[in-house]
Amino acid sequence: MKPVIQQEQTGCAIASSAAIAGITYPAAKKIANNLGIYADDSKLWSETDYIRKLLAQLGVETAKREKPFTGWDELPDCALLSTKWHLEKGRAYWHWVVFVRDDEHQYVLDSKKSLRSNVRTDFGRIKPKWYIEVKV
Repeated sequence: MKPVIQQEQTGCAIASSAAIAGITYPAAKKIANNLGIYADDSKLWSETDYIRKLLAQLGVETAKREKPFTGWDELPDCALLSTKWHLEKGRAYWHWVVFVRDDEHQYVLDSKKSLRSNVRTDFGRIKPKWYIEVKV
């Protein structure tokens, strides 16, 4: 899997979905917008329904429930992680990233534009709160 850089400040869910589906950000954005999903809608990074709907439209199945993050070794081979989890006025917000494990490596695809590398292995710096298994 390859990283997709978010082209909007709040486009991490669209970029993560694009990376999982193997398409570009503009292609994923067009599909999302056709579903009524927009990067500036806070539900995209404060709820899970929109990203699940977008991934389903892209032909990607996700687990029905979120699971608490307990360690990197316990993650499935592909997962959406909620990082930078915080509360604002009583509402939870987070940044979406994609965890990937293949035969030889494990890494996180982080769509944030300002990162030196969007393929991350600095697991000690990434603080997931929970995850959604992605069935690829």
